[in-house]
Amino acid sequence: MNEMKRIILASASPRRRELLEQVGIPFTVDTSDADETMPEGCAPAEYVEELSGRKARAVAGRHPDEIVLGADTIVALGDKILGKPKDSDEAYDMLCMLSGRTHTVYTGVTIIYPQKGASRDMDVFHVRTDVRMYAADERILRDYAASKEPLDKAGAYGIQGKGAVLVESIDGDYSNVKGLPVAEVYRRLWPFIFS
Repeated sequence: MNEMKRIILASASPRRRELLEQVGIPFTVDTSDADETMPEGCAPAEYVEELSGRKARAVAGRHPDEIVLGADTIVALGDKILGKPKDSDEAYDMLCMLSGRTHTVYTGVTIIYPQKGASRDMDVFHVRTDVRMYAADERILRDYAASKEPLDKAGAYGIQGKGAVLVESIDGDYSNVKGLPVAEVYRRLWPFIFS
């Protein structure tokens, strides 16, 4: 079997690293320092595609001969984007908004391919997954918000951690909710990562 080419992951996310390792894609991490501020009123799909592109482009300049992967994940309740909470109180407020309702997790992905002449090909896409939350007791939400687990998670919960107890069902890609639609990424990378 041919050896798989290593990619550059433009993300510090431990969940994205775990997902790439799970499917056997070799990678190294080069964290992006791209500006992540976005204007108000941006549509969720546009938001994640733009930020994934910024992250990938910021790193691609340092690796002209390698494949670079950037990603960004958000939670959206309708058109309202819920980022990472700044503290336990904000996490609790977000969890209350999501309780008993269906929201959508969007992950934008940008793959930048090695340079050919003066240009580089780029593949930009997003995947969405609908997540239905249980109508949770206030004490459960307060306990989870106080656990500190929500603080580095978009929408204030992690489906792969204690936050799993809040999730009633999902419609779509589970790995997308964790932060990277790894099956779709693998399918798109497949023709390019084998030498």
